[in-house]
Amino acid sequence: MSPLDDVFSASGPLAQAIPGYRPRAQQLEMALRIEAALRENRVFVAEAGTGTGKTFAYLAPALRSGGKIIVSTGTKTLQDQLFRRDLPVLRDALKVGVTVALLKGRANYVCPYHLERAMSEGRLASRTEAGHLRTIARFAKASKSGDKADLDSVPENSAAWMLATSTRDNCLGQDCPQVKECFVLNARREALSADLVVVNHHLFFADVMLKDDGLGELLPACNAVIFDEAHQLPEVAGLFFGQSLGTAQLVELARDARDEGIAAAKDYAPLQDAVRLLDKAARDLRLAVKAENARFPGERLTAESDFRDSLDTLEKNLTGVLRHLEAQAGRSEGIDSCARRAGELVLRLKQWRSADPAGAAAGESYVRWVEVFSQALALNMTPLSVADIFRRQLEGHPRAWIFTSATLAVGGDFSHYCAELGLEQAETAQWGSPFEYEANSLLYCPTGLPDPNAPDYHDAVAETIWPALRASQGRAFVLCTSLRAMRRMHELLQQRIADAGIEMPLLLQGEGSRSELLERFRRLGNAVLVASQSFWEGVDVRGEALSLVAIDKLPFAPPDDPVLAARIDHLKKQGRNAFFEYQLPRTVISMKQGAGRLIRDESDRGVLMICDPRLVSKPYGKTVWRSLPPMRRTRDIAEVEAFFAAAGLDFAA
Repeated sequence: MSPLDDVFSASGPLAQAIPGYRPRAQQLEMALRIEAALRENRVFVAEAGTGTGKTFAYLAPALRSGGKIIVSTGTKTLQDQLFRRDLPVLRDALKVGVTVALLKGRANYVCPYHLERAMSEGRLASRTEAGHLRTIARFAKASKSGDKADLDSVPENSAAWMLATSTRDNCLGQDCPQVKECFVLNARREALSADLVVVNHHLFFADVMLKDDGLGELLPACNAVIFDEAHQLPEVAGLFFGQSLGTAQLVELARDARDEGIAAAKDYAPLQDAVRLLDKAARDLRLAVKAENARFPGERLTAESDFRDSLDTLEKNLTGVLRHLEAQAGRSEGIDSCARRAGELVLRLKQWRSADPAGAAAGESYVRWVEVFSQALALNMTPLSVADIFRRQLEGHPRAWIFTSATLAVGGDFSHYCAELGLEQAETAQWGSPFEYEANSLLYCPTGLPDPNAPDYHDAVAETIWPALRASQGRAFVLCTSLRAMRRMHELLQQRIADAGIEMPLLLQGEGSRSELLERFRRLGNAVLVASQSFWEGVDVRGEALSLVAIDKLPFAPPDDPVLAARIDHLKKQGRNAFFEYQLPRTVISMKQGAGRLIRDESDRGVLMICDPRLVSKPYGKTVWRSLPPMRRTRDIAEVEAFFAAAGLDFAA
């Protein structure tokens, strides 16, 4: 018998340390499998349904393993929760002397050098932001960590943070005159000496896999890597194994080169002329695309003369800035840093234009695409498959690799997920939720809705959702698959609520930060939140405040997305079925995430409403609903009304 049997028992250390703790067979089984994988350096992929207690199921064997462990999470929110709440509780309960460190990307830490520069130059546009900068300066003097998460009084989106933190591009590294006060280096030193380090996926790929800024030291020294929220890895890996160049980076380079030139090379006027031209060329490239919040294949835009001419001008002016910076080399660390950045950006721009990324192995294929935002534009190259690249990272030094999430399998099949990451030899296991879904939840797929591609589809969805919202008396998430659909749904429901003359607060994603909206939603108790992708996962609302989750349609990625289109074409050329091998599995995993918002603890009750008629009318719909928790199913609104009436709600109220 493993010591973990006692750890997770009804009278064990967890039961004594955590009020209301209950032993769960799934949690113990998962912990035992992870313990074996850690001991034997295996690759193990585990899906654990909501309520399994997967966090403690991997942390307990990790803390007892005696090795150095990296735990990587999908979000900074979960990262903070693990470090500040879960790990201290578990470490005390198990009475283990394991040292733990929290490590985030550099943009999360105050940079003393850039903060001092910003304070002396007074570059902020408003008094409010100038006040934020002074608050950050006081915080930096008193804080041990310099972590912006510890400073609630300055909003995360304040422009002051951009000036008070560093980026990979503008960090001076060991040449920085304030290197001894660097919060980033202090955090990294603590991580190197700790037994367990909590990071996030973006940092893991940017800093560990790609060995950026010396953090590559962490991976060779560790005995195991545990990924929580591992369903996000294929997307994040594609981002970091690819390449990107944004106009915002170019504008930032122009700004920094101008400031460094004024500070250290005032007598060299050509540099100031060159950075003005670079700033204009970057902004003109954005203006060359008459669209907003859209993605385009690179070949489509480079075939247009306006865009091609703007690229030519940008490359010429970026090369000019590099030449002038190199002419002033040695006059300051800042000028040398800007020269290095300019050289990297020139190379990246040439590689994008030639579709030949740095470090690409023979046979690896990439798709070039352009993403356009309201004020900026990014030139991207993404690998069509990350499997071979990721598999190479798993080779070499023997260690355990653990992948866990509530949503990895399609039915009981992990082959899609494992194929995406090159984990074909991995062991897999699946544990369902201990919650009683059949007794406490209902899956409702209404009748009479048109095809999801019909122009009036969302009008019909709003009309169909309304009786369910009346029955639940609000207390609902309405999750949409696009921002456009979200805005239309909000408009239609707003009109419905006004016509009915009832008190039902209506919230919209974007009206505040995600945490602010969730706090308002919980506090109001009967609100309806209309949202898009941001609220499909990583959101935990327990109790009656969330009793209905309505989803407008199955979350298939738009077929005109350039990366998706290229991957579909790539699979078809190999004679494979792109829909069943790639599109449908991804949709199922997204659907499981959305559905997972509803039942968050043993006492929760609720209705999951999926409006898309394809759930019933298409053969693949069965694959979707069979992958969802085992809820009772209905197509009759009367059953929904009866469900809520049984909970003490009068749907006619």
